[in-house]
Amino acid sequence: MLLRYFYDEKLAQASYLVGCVATGEALVVDPARNVIPYLREAEKEGLRITHVTETHIHADFVSGSRELAAATGATIYLSDMGDANWKYAYADDPNVILVRDGDSWKVGNIKVEVLHTPGHTPEHIAFMITDTAGADKPMGVFTGDFLFVGDVGRPDLLEEAAGYKGTKEVGARQQFQTVERFKALPDYLQIWPGHGAGSACGKALGAIPSTTLGYEKLFNPAFQFGQESAFVAWLLDGQPEPPKYFAQMKKINKLGPPLINTLPTPMNFDRRTLDDVIEDGGQIFDLRNRGQFISNHVPGTINVPSDNNSFVTYMGWLVDYDRPVYVLLPSIDDERAILRDLR
Repeated sequence: MLLRYFYDEKLAQASYLVGCVATGEALVVDPARNVIPYLREAEKEGLRITHVTETHIHADFVSGSRELAAATGATIYLSDMGDANWKYAYADDPNVILVRDGDSWKVGNIKVEVLHTPGHTPEHIAFMITDTAGADKPMGVFTGDFLFVGDVGRPDLLEEAAGYKGTKEVGARQQFQTVERFKALPDYLQIWPGHGAGSACGKALGAIPSTTLGYEKLFNPAFQFGQESAFVAWLLDGQPEPPKYFAQMKKINKLGPPLINTLPTPMNFDRRTLDDVIEDGGQIFDLRNRGQFISNHVPGTINVPSDNNSFVTYMGWLVDYDRPVYVLLPSIDDERAILRDLR
């Protein structure tokens, strides 16, 4: 078995490639929108990406599951848990298989078992991995936004960011039950989370990329509660304000992100167009660094430096999704990288 870790520092988001060396098959868990790193790694290791999956309908980034499946012909495995409000709209696509708690499939010699882990979201699932070529016991769990290093996923996003009233306490109680379920699992299990420090999907995520369940049982505050009411009060207290774009991301990922090659090509514009956009109340973002912006900028533009690690978060927070977006690049050489981040 081969395991590769991918981390987007701008989103504090982790994804994984799991490969069976014997058969050459590979699975990617929670892929980001830019799928090139997975394709390159698979090619380097002589693997074929045959399976793609995600732990839940993400709110903080655009999922790359459809993009990666289109590039490789892989089958997508999606959660069929939760109520009707949290079903994938593209679940009827011919390359999609819906899975529920207790389901499993094989990626070569690697067994992938589905665990329903509601709390962060109703449909959330985790994936327990067993390398059957050398063991009959599981090695670890891809926990997505349920269990992090030192924290668990916040249950209030559906209410605070997406406007589903009355869901955060329900989610907190579900999260308690999910933690209780994991207390009964073996301490030796490795935990591979979906986010690290800096993510808004929790309030105290650690910066270490992985952990063990035994360590979390000892030191993660979420595992120290015996009463549901005390856990709920703790979990809901002190959560940071969620970025406004979370609601938009939920919508996009639920419907199914359009493939990048179907998106319109950005158009270049001149100063006259820029003045017209400003006069019409358009939104224009100047992506140069702060010093350049201060020394010389067009009045009416908003400075969001693209060299900041929080660039995509700030853009997601500030942009009005119902209006055209214009950006002033630091350099024409930055166009491809910035466009990749914004898409």
